[in-house]
Amino acid sequence: MSTLPEIEAAIQQLPENDIRQLAAWLEEYLEQMWDKQIETDLVSGKLDKLIAKAEADIAANIAL
Repeated sequence: MSTLPEIEAAIQQLPENDIRQLAAWLEEYLEQMWDKQIETDLVSGKLDKLIAKAEADIAANIAL
């Protein structure tokens, strides 16, 4: 089982409780992937401009 259609077909054969457990696992897995991507982007400096803009916006709102 290595293709998406094969995986989907296998999932359809699972009991509902197993499918719900798989869904929870996938959600957690995706959150971990997102966290890793954010960390990578942060370390690489990819987010520097966004952070600077957010800080400037915050400072401008405080100054009002």
